[in-house]
Formats: sequence, C-alpha cells, structure tokens
Amino acid sequence: MFLSNIAIAAKQVLILYILVAVGAVADKTHLFTEKTAKACTDLLFYVITFSVIVQSFLSMDSTPENTRGLLTAVGCGMLMHFTAALIAFPFFRRGDRAKNAVFNYGAVFGNCGYMALPLANAVLGQEGVFFCSAVIVSFQISSFTYGVYLMSGDGQEKRSFDWKKIILNPGVLAVFAGLPLYFLRIHLPEVLSQPLGYLASMNTPLAMLIFGTYLANTKFRSMFRETKILFVALCKLILVPLAMLGIYYLFGIRGTLLSALILSASAPSANNTVLFAAKYNKDTGLAAQTVSAVSLVSIVTMPTMIALAMSIPA
Repeated sequence: MFLSNIAIAAKQVLILYILVAVGAVADKTHLFTEKTAKACTDLLFYVITFSVIVQSFLSMDSTPENTRGLLTAVGCGMLMHFTAALIAFPFFRRGDRAKNAVFNYGAVFGNCGYMALPLANAVLGQEGVFFCSAVIVSFQISSFTYGVYLMSGDGQEKRSFDWKKIILNPGVLAVFAGLPLYFLRIHLPEVLSQPLGYLASMNTPLAMLIFGTYLANTKFRSMFRETKILFVALCKLILVPLAMLGIYYLFGIRGTLLSALILSASAPSANNTVLFAAKYNKDTGLAAQTVSAVSLVSIVTMPTMIALAMSIPA
C-alpha cells in the first residue's frame, strides 16, 4: 500500500506538471505569456472558481448521512486551516512582510482540489472524493477570508480586513449559492448545468497553464536557497497533517473520513499561492518557487501521511 500510494502521488504530480510544462513552453514561445496569464486570473477567480464550487454542491445527494458527513468534513476543514494558521504564524513573523505573506499562505493553504481529489479517487474511491470535496468548501471560505487578509497587505503598512472583499468574493458567494441547491435538491436543466460543467472543467488546466507561465520566469537555482521555503514545506507537509491526525483521532474520527481529511491536510501548497500573489501584487516568482518545491517534496510525504491514517483501526 505504501509503495502504491507513492506511485499514485508521483503519477498525479507528473500529470499536473505536464500541464505546467505546456504553460511554461507557451510562455517561452510567447503564445501564452505571464502578462496574458495575469489577465486570465480574474476569469479564474470570479467565473471558473464559482462554477466549480456550485457544481460540487449540485453533484451531492442530499441525504441525512451525506449531510452529516458534509458538515463534519467542512467543520474539520475549518479546524485544519485554523490550526495550520497557528502553526505557521511563528515561522513567518519577522522579515519582509510581502514575502512572509506568500510563505504564510503557502504553509496554511493546500492543493485540496488539483492534488487531493484525484488522489482521493484513486486511493479511497467516491466516498473519499465526497469528503475531500467538502474540505474544499472550508478551503474557499478560509482562503477568501484569512487568505485575502494575508495577501492584501502592501508589505509596509498594517493589514486590515475589508469585509466587503471578504464576503463579496467568488468563494463565499458560491457557497451561499450552492447550499440552497443542495438542501432543496434542485437540479438545474441541462441548458444551465452543461455550461456550468464546461466552465468548471477549465479549472485545473487553466490554473496549471497560468502556473506554468510563472514557473517559466522562476530562478530554479535559488529555489532551495530561500530558507523559509523549507519552513513552508515543514509546516504544510509534516507539522500540520501530524497535528490534525492527532486531533481527529481524539475526536473519534476513523475510517475513510479520517483518511480523506488527512489526505487533504497533507496536500502541498495550493496553486492559489501563485494566483493570489498575482492578484495582490506579490512576488509571483517566489510564490511559484514555493509551490514547486513543496509539491516536489510532497511526492514522498503525502503517501506517508495517508498510510498513517489508513493504518489506524476503524
């Protein structure tokens, strides 16, 4: 099982990085440059992200058992992000605030969608996908609240919440739109569901292509010279999943739910680290370096954490 999980994780990383490589080549050949990618960031934020979240609610059957699992997974996901924020905070208190915003974001927010969902499907099946999808809800709420708070500062002045930006954003609005559809068991007609599905399907390839353009402008020689990138990997890949494994165990969570939650907790830094850096004028090269380095290390750490969770008796 351990070797199988390593193979699955490595395969998924390879699939994603093929898309990233296409984006990098497109940048170098001036077909899809970093400047164009930045222009596409708002499209990804405000249209495609909204579509992905709403579609996830439409795809869930509204049953008492699923609702309990959904609420448990969302609550555990919120707890995971809160715990991750506490763990990461001491590591990135001092130094350049703009850089620390990127590191802090990368240490708190994981690749719950692009990495966790395909792995959950391969390792845990549809039940695991369902629980990981619920964690994405908590990711979006946390990312568009605490994540916006981290990244929206100018690096010099004290950062503060802008409640309008926190509430009126695609992540939170999509949750508000999706919940009634789920609880009222509303099924959209094909003329609406089909375009929604098409938009949602653009999420992974477009995000990877955008990431590839930033990666094409990254200085690989300096990737591991930045000590704080190693701290990001330590927090995101080891400290956070181990802490959550202990907390979930004490809460009595077992079986597929536990494995899905730990799989989500052990995911490498989210690609949103780069997207948010672009959105809020932070160092996209540094963000791409952080995501790349942590993603490479996760090939070993993710299967290890999943195996630990699966070894706990139900």
